[in-house]
Amino acid sequence: MRIISLDSVKGNELLAKDIVSRNDVVLMTAGTVVKNEYVRRLKNLDVEYIYIEDEIAQGVNLTNSLELQIKDQCEVAMREILLKYSYHNDTELEDIKLVADEIINDIMKEPEVIYNLSSIREKSDSTYSHSLNVCALSVILAFKLKIPKAKIRDIAIGCLLHDIGFTFLDIDYYNLNIDSCSEKERKEIKKHILYGYTGVEKMDWISQTAKDIIISHHERLDGSGYPFHLKKDHIKIGSKIAAVCDEFDSKVYGNLTTKMKVHDVIDYIVSQAGILFDFKVVKAFVDSVAAYPTGSLVLTNEEEMGIVLRQNVKCPTRPVIRIIQDKDGNKPLQWTEKDLTSELTLFIVDTIID
Repeated sequence: MRIISLDSVKGNELLAKDIVSRNDVVLMTAGTVVKNEYVRRLKNLDVEYIYIEDEIAQGVNLTNSLELQIKDQCEVAMREILLKYSYHNDTELEDIKLVADEIINDIMKEPEVIYNLSSIREKSDSTYSHSLNVCALSVILAFKLKIPKAKIRDIAIGCLLHDIGFTFLDIDYYNLNIDSCSEKERKEIKKHILYGYTGVEKMDWISQTAKDIIISHHERLDGSGYPFHLKKDHIKIGSKIAAVCDEFDSKVYGNLTTKMKVHDVIDYIVSQAGILFDFKVVKAFVDSVAAYPTGSLVLTNEEEMGIVLRQNVKCPTRPVIRIIQDKDGNKPLQWTEKDLTSELTLFIVDTIID
């Protein structure tokens, strides 16, 4: 199974996963043959990417992806909780603890898990998916940093709620880019942390660690963040973790910013270690995230094209790939797998947006 954009559909692709609308209506079921005439209809319904099974994707397993697993398990609950809260039903918000516990339990089952981005995100579910992703990755980093489990739960809750203030914004922010929008729009977007903190400030069941994440996840070590321009040790560890995870997921999925490739975002975050982001947090982050997600198409330094089959837990930048095209553009007579932890002179130079 792999993900392709609708623009790449040539006709007769086999759908590997149901296409579901923002209202949880199944538009197309797995096993359907995708025809060209379906593409325009799907685009009109804001569908941009689909999961398919084809010859190239044989042996690629996305169903065990933590991101996909958490999305399937928790997104509906997350959406319902935040929607009820947006209608000022504060009592329902405490159910967020159940979502945090489910994510923590999933990660504890596989403590050496590599965080592999492998799901599709539509604009309509960006708030919920983003919060789930930031939470899951933050929990992984917190375990790697040997933070006590009780505090990890507080960090998880804070990350699930870190963008809750967006429910109070009066602007349509889905299509905005904070780097290119007007100053008025930028100021309004930045208010989400104040709205979020004010909304939960008097809730006794939310720890101070979680509340601190809500108001401080945009602070940066050099003082360039907001709202208080805190520096270095004045920023708590939970907020330092949330800052890296929020930045990563936002840039990969283009959430209020320009969309970037996974490995480029990792390179950016590494370049800002000790400047914007905490060194220890960045180290844990690099050790935890697949630079080249399973199912993605890649180019090697030998000008071959491959598809990522699976990850190497101990080396997230060097997965196992299958060569699907040689340097002359020819399809190999036989599929060849290459483990980049063994093929030491071979490395990935870029990913291909299908």
